[in-house]
Amino acid sequence: MSLPPTSTSCAPGSTVGSSSPDTSSAPPGSKRCAIHQPNLFPRLSTLAKLFAADCWVVLDDVQFARRDYQHRARLARLDAPHARQWLSLPTHLPNGQPTLISEGRLVEPLKSRRRVAERVRQHYGHSTHWKAVQAALEPVLDRFGTTDRTADIAESSALALLASVGWQGEVVRSSDLPARAGRSQRLADLAAAVGSGAYLCGTGGMRYLDAEPFATLGIVVVPFRLPGASLSDIWRSAREVSALWSLATIGPERLAEELRVSGPFRAPW
Repeated sequence: MSLPPTSTSCAPGSTVGSSSPDTSSAPPGSKRCAIHQPNLFPRLSTLAKLFAADCWVVLDDVQFARRDYQHRARLARLDAPHARQWLSLPTHLPNGQPTLISEGRLVEPLKSRRRVAERVRQHYGHSTHWKAVQAALEPVLDRFGTTDRTADIAESSALALLASVGWQGEVVRSSDLPARAGRSQRLADLAAAVGSGAYLCGTGGMRYLDAEPFATLGIVVVPFRLPGASLSDIWRSAREVSALWSLATIGPERLAEELRVSGPFRAPW
């Protein structure tokens, strides 16, 4: 299918008149796709959705948002998860507010690298699972030496966490894919461009998503819902703190088990 280039404008579309998404289960064997912005050491809620996908489309060609998680993560103390501190990467937006995520630049890469290394060690250096946390941290610190793009650091931090729990999916950037304008149309086109038969959609996205573009392309919209805290205490703060806390608290093997039974399918695959 020939599609025009991805639009750099991604203003939220109106939800008025949107059809209800197809919430049926994906056909067996369907390639599952998650489309999400690169987040710095993402929250467990984000990590769980990416883990459930076979392909992560890194949404890097939408507007950078300073109040989002693209350049910052909320770290929770190991022994007091309600005590939290922001870890931020000072970022320069060369085009002002319209700057795309892929265009954001680190203000002081070396200083940011030191801050990341120090803050993560301060919070989790005494964990019994520190080696696993350190293994996820090292490739991120190395990335500071090869790029000044905030998005690259954020993407590498998410991939490092995914690697710690054994994820072996595919990663593609939206800026490299064809897609039409319109929020839901664009997401459907991106999912189709990677050959996906199922699009994993978080609870926030389900409120605005128009199912028609997905149905036209033969893609099933699968709601992604997190398990309740009754499954495990790590889910209590899943939408609030970086998954580094979960990794440091229960370790990579148990975290991988938690992720396998989370999400829309509630079963390992």
